[in-house]
This record gives sequence, C-alpha cells and structure tokens, in this order.
Amino acid sequence: MELSVIILAAGKGTRMKSDLPKVLHPIAHKPLLGHVLDTASGLDAKQTCVVVGHGAHAVKETFAARTVTWVEQKEQKGTGHAVQQALPHIKPTETVLILYGDVPLCTPSTLTSLVSCVSEQSIGLLTVTLENPTGYGRIIRDHENQVTGIVEEKDATPGQKQITEVNTGILAISGSHLINLLSDIDNKNAQGEYYLTDIFSLAHQQGIQIQTCQPEHSWEVSGVNNRLQLAGLERIYQLEKAKELMVDGVTLRDPARIDIRGNIQAGHDVEIDVNVILSGDVILQNNVKIGANCSIKNATICSGSIIKDHSVIEDTIIGKDCTVGPFARLRPGTELLDDAHIGNFVEVKKSVIGNSSKVNHLTYIGDAEIGTGVNVGAGTITCNYDGANKHRTVIQDHAFIGSNTSLVAPVTIGKHATVGAGSTIGRDVGNNTLALTRAPQKAIDSWTRPTKKPKGETT
Repeated sequence: MELSVIILAAGKGTRMKSDLPKVLHPIAHKPLLGHVLDTASGLDAKQTCVVVGHGAHAVKETFAARTVTWVEQKEQKGTGHAVQQALPHIKPTETVLILYGDVPLCTPSTLTSLVSCVSEQSIGLLTVTLENPTGYGRIIRDHENQVTGIVEEKDATPGQKQITEVNTGILAISGSHLINLLSDIDNKNAQGEYYLTDIFSLAHQQGIQIQTCQPEHSWEVSGVNNRLQLAGLERIYQLEKAKELMVDGVTLRDPARIDIRGNIQAGHDVEIDVNVILSGDVILQNNVKIGANCSIKNATICSGSIIKDHSVIEDTIIGKDCTVGPFARLRPGTELLDDAHIGNFVEVKKSVIGNSSKVNHLTYIGDAEIGTGVNVGAGTITCNYDGANKHRTVIQDHAFIGSNTSLVAPVTIGKHATVGAGSTIGRDVGNNTLALTRAPQKAIDSWTRPTKKPKGETT
C-alpha cells in the first residue's frame, strides 16, 4: 500500500513562553517540524499532510518551498479532531503514518518497523517503557497481553497509573480503518476532547489486532513542551551526530563539545578540537585539522589543511595544505588555493588567494585577486569601497606588499613588484617595479618633550 503521513502541528506550545509557534523552535538550527518533514520524506511517502493551527501562517511561510498538503485545525478539540481534518486527503487503500511536529528525533528505521505492522487485520502502535510514566497515556493489555486500549493520565485509575508502558502517540494504520474508527470516537472524557487514542479500544472491540513496537532509544519519542526539553533533545541530537563522525573515522577531542548544524562529509584522519560549530554543507577532506572554538559554515576544506583556533569561515573553499588562523575570518566568496597561508587577525572577503601566497598578520583583503607566491605584510588594507561601489584589487605573482600599506582599488600590482611599507597606492604598479609613497622623514634636534604640570598649578 502507498504511504501517506499526517503530522500534527497545531498546538500553541504555551509552556515555551514564546511568540514563535512551538514547531518552529529549532534543534541544530532546523525547526522541529523540519526534522519531522525530513524523516517523512525519507520514508518515500506519497503525500505529507501537516495539520496546523496556532501560528499557521508563520509555519506555512517557513516551509513554503516544501511539497506539503496543509490542513488547518481552526478549533483545538484534541488529537482525534486534528486527524479528522486531514481525512479528506486520505484514501482507504493507503497506509497512514501519524507523527507529531514537536517529536523531532524518531528514526526512519523505527518508523519503518511500525509501518510493517499494518495489515487489513491490524494497526501499528509505537509504545515505550519508562521508569517514570507520569503524564503519559497508559497501554492497557488483557490477560493474553493483547492491547485493549489506552487510558490518558487524567482518566486513569490509581492501578492503571502504575503501568510503565506508555503511548507515544505515533501510529500506523490503514486508511479504511482510520476513517471508520475516527467516525466513532466521542469527547466524553475529563478534557472534553476527541482523543485519537480512543480508536484503539474501538479497534479491539471490532476484532482489529493492535501490533506494538518500541524504538531503540526512548529519546526518539521525546517531545518538546518547554525550553528545558528543547535543550535536552539538542544535546542528544548533537551527541548522536558526533558518534556518526567518530564511526566514520573522525577524531573528536570531546564529543560533548561539538555542534553540527548541517550536512558534514569527512575524510579519514580528520581531527576536530573542542567547541567547534559546523553549519550548512561542510566537506572536510583527509587529514584536515580544526582547532578549538572555530565556526565553519558552507565550506570545503581540502586535504592537509589546518584551521587554527578561533577562526570563522563561511562560504569558502580552502585548497590543500593551507593554514588559516588563529583568529582569522574568511567571509563568503573567499577561495584559498593550495598552500596559502592566512594568519592571525586577517579578514578575507570575496577574494582568491593564490598558491603559496601569505597574508599573515592584521590585514583586510576584500574583492581581490592575489596570484602565486605573493607576500602581504602586516596591516595591509585593500580599500575596495568608495562609499557606493566595490572595486577590485589585483596583485600578480610574486609581488611583495610591505606592512601598513593601503591599496586603493581599482588597482593592479604587477609581477615581482614591491610596494614599500607605509605606502598608499592608488595607481597601477608595473612588473618588477618598486612603488612607495612615504613622506620625507624629519628630525628636530634638541626637541623637548611636553611634561605634565605639577598638581595644583594653573596656566
């Protein structure tokens, strides 16, 4: 049978104490609902229906690029009522998987096992056994250990509250069973709501078998109701990602102190120190070493390159055997060719740094093209912005730029040219040419340095 997914995402999330809809709060910089949608897409679902309510406009806008069937629950009358809103999009002949927009970490393997429980005679229910089941609906079984229903915490007897197997809310069912069972539920309970869980007692009464399975890890079915739970799931997510990297051969100095907020590809013998943030799409080739406290986003770092402590890299390509940092910033559009060196307190933006070229100290390079074997001295600035437009600086192969130089773009420095320290260069410099603009040095003999007047003395 084809698979359709219904994701319930209509709740307000009052305990988050936020104007942001609960399902838009992030784990690893991705909204909770985004994690669930990604999981659903990995199951090859024919369609995904998302039931929204509070903050519906913001939720739809956030996922406007997704192929999603949006369904609005205008009145909050419980989970059963929420699923009923999606029924016009469900066919009797398909399998339906029901997920929750605030339960972000359920794995595809767990859900695949759950879906396999569905047949014409059975429905699938995901349960979990907890030491402290407080707050959860309890799974009721008969003397033959068959599930006969689910009782919510507020409706449970003292004896039922001792049960440790609880409902996760996640289930898989044929479209025909879902349509028929939902038509029979009512709201005669403590909350006056239509509980989705009521379908299980109805199913038992109609002779439909309830097959259960459990996740490998209990955190897979943990939901988010407040910021404490959000932070807890963030750490679980990050540790799982760290484990994946280590299994793939990456050395992490402390798996608890790395944040992965995107898609990471890593070669062999990669080493990553503590407090590193990897965001977006990051490729780390063989033998790359990342120092402590670095932030790397949407970057490719080729084999043998070293990123030293406290460096920030974004939308950058770094060639083989390069050295960057410490305290370097590579901004979008930067490309370092092989064996380039970027040193401490250097900022590079939208520039190409050629093979074996060095920009080692206290320098800003913006909108520039630097050739092979160039040395850029400390305190050099490419003056690329005239207040309205950006202009380009070209420094050709084997040029030498002295310290404390200002290169006023547009300007080209020729091959093997030398620019003397302290110069301001506003015109092109030819090949094999020395250019400098220093004012003549003056010396005043017998000059007396000003001194402070004694306290109390006035002029």
